[in-house]
Amino acid sequence: MNLLRINLILPTSLLLLSLSACQTTTSGGAVGAKRSQLMLISSDQLEQTATQSYAKMKKDAAAKGTLNQDHAMLLRVQAIAKRLEPQTAVFRADAPGWKWEVNVLGSKELNAFCMPGGKIMFYSGLINQLQLGDDEIAIVMGHEIAHALREHSREQVSQAIAAQAAIDLGSALLGLGSASSEVAGTVYEALIATKFSRTDESEADVIGLELTARSGYDPRAGVSLWKKMMQVSGGGHPPEFMSTHPAEQNRVEQIEALLPTVIPLYEKARTRQ
Repeated sequence: MNLLRINLILPTSLLLLSLSACQTTTSGGAVGAKRSQLMLISSDQLEQTATQSYAKMKKDAAAKGTLNQDHAMLLRVQAIAKRLEPQTAVFRADAPGWKWEVNVLGSKELNAFCMPGGKIMFYSGLINQLQLGDDEIAIVMGHEIAHALREHSREQVSQAIAAQAAIDLGSALLGLGSASSEVAGTVYEALIATKFSRTDESEADVIGLELTARSGYDPRAGVSLWKKMMQVSGGGHPPEFMSTHPAEQNRVEQIEALLPTVIPLYEKARTRQ
């Protein structure tokens, strides 16, 4: 097969793969966070894996005595989650019906996450060391929930699959054999992972800010939260759960730019409480 033939087959195959798998996981909301995403695996597949991983994490933490040590902190985080969960309907009609779960892990680590399907874990170190108020906790939680709503994990896995398929197809046509797996990993990390992870993080900030406001928590807390983050990082690396974010100052500017959009949502929510 000549080189011209290879060059025609490879991009055509990838184009067909991408077009058949592109979809939008959420509505845009007031902040307009809507775009097409490449999805090559089902939500059910990833949620099943997430549920199993979350259950194992809880089991291991319980065995070590680090699961939900601080009952007052657990109740506080669960109460905040309870206000955020119904507001997810703005972005996804099915999300309020997820099997939501919130737990706190006793750890000095500054971390938090929300797995696919609504499995939330907060690390006590994040709340204690940064002395987070409820509004700031809501900002973090809204951000993490946004990742689950947009199915960023599923998107990242799909991107890895697409990168692998591209290299495997090219390698097969060129007769490069099994080395393609190693090349695929390298190409994906170098060309896709960093770009998309930063895009995902910025998108989660935007969606999370609206979730926070609609839940009656002050979205301006995003600014105070990031000032605390900058103090902790000291110009170095931010906490693990936000390590791939754009520069802190850029994030503050993004939050401030969105405040005119989300403050009215916050004020409206406050009148209903």
